[in-house]
Amino acid sequence: MGKGKKSKIEFRYYKLPMGVPVLALLGNEWIQTYGDGIDYLHFHNCMEIGYCYYGQGTLSIGEKDYHFSGEQFSVIPQNCPHTTTSDPGTLSRWEYIFIDAEEILKNLYTSGNNENKDGWIIQNVNSRGAFFNVSDMPDAAGKILQALDIIRNKEVFYLEEAKGILIAFLAELARNNVDGPQDTLYMDYGRFNMLVSDALEYINSHYMEPIRIETLAGHCHISETHIRRLFSSCINMGPLEYINLIRIKNACELLRKTDALVADIAFKCGFSTLSTFNRNFKRVTGCTPYEWRKNPENFEQQIMKFEIHPENGW
Repeated sequence: MGKGKKSKIEFRYYKLPMGVPVLALLGNEWIQTYGDGIDYLHFHNCMEIGYCYYGQGTLSIGEKDYHFSGEQFSVIPQNCPHTTTSDPGTLSRWEYIFIDAEEILKNLYTSGNNENKDGWIIQNVNSRGAFFNVSDMPDAAGKILQALDIIRNKEVFYLEEAKGILIAFLAELARNNVDGPQDTLYMDYGRFNMLVSDALEYINSHYMEPIRIETLAGHCHISETHIRRLFSSCINMGPLEYINLIRIKNACELLRKTDALVADIAFKCGFSTLSTFNRNFKRVTGCTPYEWRKNPENFEQQIMKFEIHPENGW
């Protein structure tokens, strides 16, 4: 792990807009000295596609380091530890697209012998984290720049157009991952992190059900003590704390978008009693569900204050 990065890993969550599996980070805000004062890796809940226009520094993907100097791009799968660090005293310009690759490719193939091809593409694009010079994959780099500009300009039907370009990009990336050189493969970041990833995915899929720590540990084939240690080491909270956070996030969505009774939302999101839901909701958001429903502004930011360390996303 480059530049003395510690074994601690931070989970940075990006909330993609409802029904929009694409989020772009654009503009002058992303001209900065990256990694200043950060000595650990992080991972995301979605795929990160980064384009480096200029700068000097190191991109760490798992245990492997790459030197960036401009006209390069990276593809970081969901749950893959990484970080970007500019050389001291330098500015780097990156722009990013975060995507839900499975959602983008869903229903791309719907019948016949092609019905499993979207899964094949997903498997291959998620098989490795990669860093490329633009000169080595000019067509793929051009698709990234085209998608960035389409999202930047926001003309009519821009999301549909961007999704189409990203599908073509993912197909090219999947093909490269099958046939390409192995030096683009990020080093396996170990069973330790795979277990955390597996646990997070299980929680995100089953938060509406009763989840015992014993069940979660059994799903990961480790002891309860081990699962607690993993969560504490990687995301600075216990598994139950994370489960409740995911439940509250989904409750906020339902409070904002439906007229359902608070009690019904509580049960739908996995809380066994209304009092438990109210107590956890106020601890996370600072207000009651009733108060929040009347004024739901900036709820993601409020919740993220409670989330693993500093911020929502970057």
